[in-house]
Amino acid sequence: MIVILDSAINEQSPDYQQTLDYLAHLPGISTRVHKVQGTQQDLTEIYLIGDTKSLSADDIQALPGVERVIRIAEEYRILGRHRDERRASGFDYNGVHFGQDTLHVFAGLCAVDTPEHVEIMLKALQAHGQHCTRMGAYKPRTNPYSFQGHGRGCLPYVFELAGRYGIRVVAMEVTHESHVEEIHECLQQTGQPTGVMLQIGTRNTQNFELLKAVGRQQEFPVLFKRGFGITLNESLNAAEYLASEGNSQVVFCLRGVKTNMGDPHRNLVDFSHVPVLKRLTRMPVCIDPSHSVGSREQAPDGISDLMHVTAQGVVAGANMVLVDFHPNPAKALVDGPQAMLMSELGWFLDDVALARACYQQRAARAERQRQG
Repeated sequence: MIVILDSAINEQSPDYQQTLDYLAHLPGISTRVHKVQGTQQDLTEIYLIGDTKSLSADDIQALPGVERVIRIAEEYRILGRHRDERRASGFDYNGVHFGQDTLHVFAGLCAVDTPEHVEIMLKALQAHGQHCTRMGAYKPRTNPYSFQGHGRGCLPYVFELAGRYGIRVVAMEVTHESHVEEIHECLQQTGQPTGVMLQIGTRNTQNFELLKAVGRQQEFPVLFKRGFGITLNESLNAAEYLASEGNSQVVFCLRGVKTNMGDPHRNLVDFSHVPVLKRLTRMPVCIDPSHSVGSREQAPDGISDLMHVTAQGVVAGANMVLVDFHPNPAKALVDGPQAMLMSELGWFLDDVALARACYQQRAARAERQRQG
């Protein structure tokens, strides 16, 4: 059960203290308080954990400062929508809003290799009016002898260049909780020139101790990738670990699932789950066409498979696109065959805009249908 307090109530309010004290003394029930950042205001949600079936929603609704009460239907208690359209959705970070009605493209290097390549990428993004990117510093690899990323050594020049070229948010994977501290320290040392969205990669989807550690910090939002070999429901429950520890600023990323049924693509593209995620949860939904397709192969129409599946995800309502580009894919240290060329950046962004316009037209048509 979720108890949502009136937006005018704060922790110093007598109503807040009275209601929280009452809920905390319910037999067999524990409480957990979450602050939810909405587009217009911040809300306080109190989660009642335990056997809540016997509790009267009307009695709790009558408590001082309570706006409404929601009975939870899904396992993912905090991130779930629970058939309530009024709950706050989305979040703001470093001047950028992330929600289920926005779209941001995070084009960049899957793995940082040289300062020169980073600058070429960021300069091109600025020229195209972009304010987000991806830059891999820590790279978990299947083969222990493969390039593992430059780690903290590349953070200073990545952050400084991001600030120079107006990049507000850098998506960056972490594989250990110490990486979060390294990112925090480097941002402090460089004067906070940009912001970072921590990425949980598909190999760490069920690394529960890492999820707990990343969830305990609320400085950085989190991009959570679906596990490549587990069900969608299992991945959603894993994402809930982040929120259960206090960080509900989570974007859920679809990146394809591992099966030979997807051949010749690297993974089976799962972008049909974009609307499913938006229906089940309040999380913005990201698509990763690069790791889904895994190549720059083109169809006879001259459009790459990667661009085709990107359009499919955006037309379905995706809120974020994570995509690999590189100044010289042949020399990329990670995933060069799937990286798009810098000369294709403008084309790619235009194609995304076309797909987005199509989605918006479809959504407008659906709204007219609802209005009768």
